[in-house]
Amino acid sequence: MSYSTLDVTVAPVARVRMNRPQVFNAFDEAMIGELDQAFSALTADPSVRVIVLEGAGKAFSAGADLQWMQRASTASIEWNEADARRFAGMLHTIHRCPKPTIARVHGVALGGGVGLTCACDIAIASEDAKFSVSEAKFGILPSVIGPYLTNAVGKRQALRLALTTQRIGAAEALAIGLVQQVVAADALDATVDATVAELLNGGPNALAEIKALFAQFAVGPISPDVRELTARTIARVRGTEEARAGFAAFLAKQPAPWVPKTND
Repeated sequence: MSYSTLDVTVAPVARVRMNRPQVFNAFDEAMIGELDQAFSALTADPSVRVIVLEGAGKAFSAGADLQWMQRASTASIEWNEADARRFAGMLHTIHRCPKPTIARVHGVALGGGVGLTCACDIAIASEDAKFSVSEAKFGILPSVIGPYLTNAVGKRQALRLALTTQRIGAAEALAIGLVQQVVAADALDATVDATVAELLNGGPNALAEIKALFAQFAVGPISPDVRELTARTIARVRGTEEARAGFAAFLAKQPAPWVPKTND
């Protein structure tokens, strides 16, 4: 597929690069639609095992394009509801992707850019990255991104970020769970690549099963229903061809068949 707002490379490791550097990769209707299309296509592509989301130029994403938001402020409620549903659907497409997703964050992640960060499974940031849930500054609220933000950092931290619109640094983002790793800017690509390599050591079906199972967990008491779900899931997955191949490779002291071959 060809895109006007993205650069997409497809391989075992796919890269989705937001490509509107002139506006710090702020997204509008076009980019929202293309992000949804790209992640849907990569989800359906059996050759793709990991997806990295990144931004071109000086920033990851400055969030919503203000011209788009201004158009929305004068549009009908029907138009606004349909438009917001498309945004919500795009974040859900990223979040529910059965393949591991990594946000490679540099520069700024503002508003919806924070939402994109939280929708991915793993977020790795450069130490100079800045984050802000900035919607209240414009008289709106972080509604669509709210559930993803709350899942990432917890309700009280999410509420603080949304109410104050405070811009925080990468170290604080790490401390509250907004990102999971912070590295020097010149080590960002190598760190992302190292995480990708770790993900490629896992069975593709196993990783998809992990995502599907963990999506059903809520933080809190472990009920009988949850225990039954986990027991049934591992019982089913242990009998798959991938599991049999993985156990056989381990016992034979050989790499599993899904581990990329090295040239050494």
